[in-house]
Amino acid sequence: MKILLTHNSYQQAGGEDAVVAAEAALLAEGGHSVITYGRSNEELNGGGLIGQALAGLRTTWSSRSYQEITKLLKKEKPDVAHFHNTFPLISPAAYYACEEMGVPVVQTLHNYRLLCPGATFLRDGKVCEACLRKPVAWPGIAHRCYRGSRRATAAVAVMQTAHRALRTWQTKVNVYIALSEFARRKFIEGGLPEDRIVVKPNFIAGDFKPQTGPGKYAVFVGRLSEEKGAQVLVSAWRRMQTAVPLRIVGDGPLLERLSREIGNSSLPWVELSGRRTPEEVRSLMFGARFLISPSICYENFPLAVAESFASSVPVIASRLGSMSEIVQDGVTGLHFEAGNAADLAAKVEWAWTHAEEIQEMGRAARLEFEGKYTGEANYKRLMEIYEMAMAKPVSETAELMAAR
Repeated sequence: MKILLTHNSYQQAGGEDAVVAAEAALLAEGGHSVITYGRSNEELNGGGLIGQALAGLRTTWSSRSYQEITKLLKKEKPDVAHFHNTFPLISPAAYYACEEMGVPVVQTLHNYRLLCPGATFLRDGKVCEACLRKPVAWPGIAHRCYRGSRRATAAVAVMQTAHRALRTWQTKVNVYIALSEFARRKFIEGGLPEDRIVVKPNFIAGDFKPQTGPGKYAVFVGRLSEEKGAQVLVSAWRRMQTAVPLRIVGDGPLLERLSREIGNSSLPWVELSGRRTPEEVRSLMFGARFLISPSICYENFPLAVAESFASSVPVIASRLGSMSEIVQDGVTGLHFEAGNAADLAAKVEWAWTHAEEIQEMGRAARLEFEGKYTGEANYKRLMEIYEMAMAKPVSETAELMAAR
């Protein structure tokens, strides 16, 4: 099979970029021909006000991406086009190029950009769904939800509104991939066609060996930002009576602030490890007793959670969105109330003092990984999805998916 993979990468590489690279490698290993089309947000640097204004217009329709993808489709004639991120430089114009060339489209929904200008359903530190069912995302514009700018947020809102009016989401995508059942329900609530959204979680490539003994510390892996709950994490550690060692792995806008808070709070057992290579993260994960996932927003599917499960390390996660589904409370980890530092502190102290129970949860987490999040499981599901997309045009895809 010949597959076109399309992705708009970010200036700071993150989980979406890692997923795209891993799926490309997986498909190549399966003997498929993989063609890539990519654009990067680095193109936005140095554009000035005029450049920003043009970029806003191209978010709705990028003639350059439309022309380049049309040319690529004519040359390569792929069987299917798999899109990951189209925002902001590729734009939904790419779907129209595929339709005109008769190439079915698969779109992975890595975030909530089609429903929320900020893509996270988060505002002022709390879950916000003010724009979810609105024809125009006026609340998002008013609150500057994208990049703290009304102009930038308006550009996202125009893209959403225009393509709702054009019925792009209903008529130009054969199959959508949601990363969890929670995300699927949320996209259906937001107006995407229910009969064309399937669930395929992220996966972990490579050989992760399961942990054999109790870990020596708790670990957080992720972006140090508000939505990831980094401040909740440090606040919980300040409240605890037990000196639980913590490694905080990652970088982000809150790095300096967290460093000051940790220093001022006299927490020598909390270490800011900074950004690490994937190999270093894997090693740190293997040595942990449990992973903390304290997000205060609707996570989609954090790769760190799958990596933790692969290492037989259970997860203490916010009882919010897909995390309450991915992590089974008392089975593969523990839940706490999102944003509640006292509740997180209590769950961490219990986990630290109940090593045997945590090791049992780690074994259950490994079984969950082996059943759902391996490369083999992902490859099989991806092939099923491509077959669905290729079997019938958009108007008839619902019948095929219903039959399955």
